[in-house]
Amino acid sequence: MSITRRHTFALGASGAALLIPGSAPAAASAPTYRRGHDNQRIADLGDGRFLNPILSGDRPDPAILQDGRDYYLTFSSFDSYPGLVIWHSRDLVNWRPIGPALRRNIGSVWAVSLGKHDGRYFLYIPTKGAPNSIWVIHADRIEGPWSDPIDLGLHRHIDPCHIVGEDGSRWLFLSGGDRVRLSADGLSTVGQPEHVYDPWRYPDDWIVERFSPEGPKIVRHGGYFYLITAVGGTAGPPTGHMVIAARSRSIHGPWENCPANPLVRTRDAAERWWSRGHASLVQGPAGDWWALYHGYENGFWTLGRQALLDPVEWTADGWFRMKGGDLSRPLAAPHGGTRQPHGAPLSDDFTTLALGTKWSFFRPAPDEASRISVANQTLTLAARGTAPVDSSPLLQIAGDIAYTFECDVEIDPGTTAGLVLFYDQKLYCGLGFDAKRFVTHQYGDERGRPANPHGNRMRIRVTNDRHIVSFHTSGDGGKTWQRFDRGMEVSGYHHNVRGGFLMLRPGLYAAGAGAARFRKWRFRAL
Repeated sequence: MSITRRHTFALGASGAALLIPGSAPAAASAPTYRRGHDNQRIADLGDGRFLNPILSGDRPDPAILQDGRDYYLTFSSFDSYPGLVIWHSRDLVNWRPIGPALRRNIGSVWAVSLGKHDGRYFLYIPTKGAPNSIWVIHADRIEGPWSDPIDLGLHRHIDPCHIVGEDGSRWLFLSGGDRVRLSADGLSTVGQPEHVYDPWRYPDDWIVERFSPEGPKIVRHGGYFYLITAVGGTAGPPTGHMVIAARSRSIHGPWENCPANPLVRTRDAAERWWSRGHASLVQGPAGDWWALYHGYENGFWTLGRQALLDPVEWTADGWFRMKGGDLSRPLAAPHGGTRQPHGAPLSDDFTTLALGTKWSFFRPAPDEASRISVANQTLTLAARGTAPVDSSPLLQIAGDIAYTFECDVEIDPGTTAGLVLFYDQKLYCGLGFDAKRFVTHQYGDERGRPANPHGNRMRIRVTNDRHIVSFHTSGDGGKTWQRFDRGMEVSGYHHNVRGGFLMLRPGLYAAGAGAARFRKWRFRAL
């Protein structure tokens, strides 16, 4: 793969740092990405360095497991199903998707814990639902099959972290400095949650979202258990989210707060990465140490929280510190691992049904998978609902700041279908059509119904160029294009406007009666 485009930073009218593709670098050390599948940016620079993010797009609350030479990683999948896609790496920089671990909709999936104990893999899964709860699934192989979810009945906590104590006892550490004991098999709780840790507090004049002690992650090293916690709120002000640490000789405490807290924090809105936090520590292939956490890209809350890798140094007093600074520049990559191709294409010829790795439904009903089939390089999606708001659209994670996607769309009588940029059921935009008229989606509403000159089949192209959205249509399979007379600006389609901790995703939908057929889905980062 070759370098195809350079990225440099400049200040926009608001004073925030903006990423400006296509211009010459301001200095020799200015950030430059390599490009992979569909021209998507990748972290590995090919010269022994990498440039964050290691996984772009919505990769929040990273949960990592080292299993011999292998590393496995998953993220909060919220309302996307199949969910909890497992990723694999041997060098911490290049990752490939294996497949989803969770296929049944049990609610909005928040920060999970991925672990292995006595040869079995476990995922502890907090969900927002009715009621909130924490579940567990398990598998004898990381590729699955994974068990059906078991409800642990923990309704007042989020963000579990599985850990085995020095005495062999199994625990889930929880939000707020609490913990609960697990049974020997890890599939039920013993007793009630108890409070065991009072997290470090930042000064009162710091600009944060709220205290929110959450996301505990524990690692054992050098005779201590290290408890890493997120405080300051996940989103809101860019300077809010942060990483703090405490340690104890025993899993039963007492816990001593790190004198250097916070270990990671965005200190200025001009930095490249906002709201950095929710860290895990992991040992690299050569025995060095790394922190994996998430952050928002400056000016691009729409991309969700992206996965960031930061080198760690152990200090003489038995604590640790992050060495990557603000992560705006390339860093030396971990040594000793085996590189593999990174990521996966988003383009799809629909020769197979890539549910979970490439596509996911939004808030699917129990029978949602029955709506979809693939044959003869065609994806057929049965219509449901009246619009994207209630049709459970099929979506992808796109991690570049500018991209285009297009597809052939053919509809049955009574069907309305098209392409969307979708945040949630109340905030999306896109272009659909029935046999007689287009339908324009904007702000989550239908905004216009001009005449459709193409009938029941057309090719649609959507371009999202740094939040400026345009549409084109073609009646001859993409040989000639006509610009659709509606443009949009979508920089506000994100969590700080709508809540939900999601991202703006490209995708497709089919509503009404009958079905729609989709062919030749093409994605390309710009």
